[in-house]
Amino acid sequence: MILNKKHVLERFMIKNDILIIMENINQYINNGSLKIIVKPNSQKTEIIGYDELKKSVVVSVSERPKDNKANIEVIKYFSKLLKKRVRIKSGLTSKEKILKIEN
Repeated sequence: MILNKKHVLERFMIKNDILIIMENINQYINNGSLKIIVKPNSQKTEIIGYDELKKSVVVSVSERPKDNKANIEVIKYFSKLLKKRVRIKSGLTSKEKILKIEN
């Protein structure tokens, strides 16, 4: 696959946006809650964007949704990222979740 300058620039801009979201993750936390959209069964667990309509951080998760594995991976990922205790407040069986961030 040959990438032209436009594709390279688009990829750079997307990666830059993701870095900005990660560095400023606290601005997306509202009253101790963080809305996320989970994309399970991905190559790796990482923040991949922000959904403006749903006001949610979009996260790819390497685990499958079966046996609660994706939920556990989400909790581990955000606990490590935020260095705080995290639990799923709502959305245990949904791709759209609300995380409770605790001190």
